[in-house]
Amino acid sequence: MEVFLQTLVAGILKGGLYGLIGLGMSLIMGVMGIINLAHGQLMMVAMYITFVLSHYLGIDPYLSLFVSMPALFLLGVVIQKYTLNPLMEVDSILPENQVLMTVGIGMVLTEIARFIFTSDYKSVRTSYSDATFFLGEISFSIALVIAFFIAIGFTLFMFWFLLKTDIGRSIRATAQDKDAALLMGVNSKRITVITFGLGSALVAAAGTVLMPVYYLFPDIGGPFTRKAFVITILGGLGSTVGAIFGGLTLGLAEAFGATYIGMAYDDMIGLLIFILVLLFLPGGFKRLTKI
Repeated sequence: MEVFLQTLVAGILKGGLYGLIGLGMSLIMGVMGIINLAHGQLMMVAMYITFVLSHYLGIDPYLSLFVSMPALFLLGVVIQKYTLNPLMEVDSILPENQVLMTVGIGMVLTEIARFIFTSDYKSVRTSYSDATFFLGEISFSIALVIAFFIAIGFTLFMFWFLLKTDIGRSIRATAQDKDAALLMGVNSKRITVITFGLGSALVAAAGTVLMPVYYLFPDIGGPFTRKAFVITILGGLGSTVGAIFGGLTLGLAEAFGATYIGMAYDDMIGLLIFILVLLFLPGGFKRLTKI
């Protein structure tokens, strides 16, 4: 029972972070209808920003959120405005071309990071990176617990933002029916730019809070892009609540797979659940939620 509870805790903490990673991609896919295959690479850029601020300026990784999130928001706005929007405006260009553009952007970001930082592994070590506390016999990583609550906080903020603000309602309207939103006066071009910026800022937050407990190298973006895609499909496009459920599902699947089957199979278990959801719940958890 102790092993089960420890695995459950690990899966929930990891799943909270995964939910934040998937939320940004879910918003982008819901509004734009394309898969952002540079999502993990944007997260990688935020992680390098956090590394530079910590290593050279001594800034705590969590305080780096005030730099990495605005920086990635601006980078996302530039990418959307100057590379993706021009493709979206040309009717003859297929959506697949927009996806290929994000692949190219991801490759460029990866190689720029490799040129500047080389392929060596980097990390940020803090006084709390390896610190733990116990509740009974169950251990909790302080860094992961802090990261989990930061992720939940950002998710709740996005929940409020999408429900209560005019921009949030415009994002939801564009995701649900773009043509109807245009008829109601929504500036879809502006909304797509803001949405891509928000999605980039959210994944930047995930990368920053992950730095105290994770390693960094230029190719780290690929695996996290795959995880974000799985979470997005599990949760349903554009669903805030669904992204959390999708992240928790993937986190728990990987944790229990690693504990009871083997460390080498944690990714396989997550992808197996992904396939089962596609077969039996094609709309993801969005069919079970309202937002």
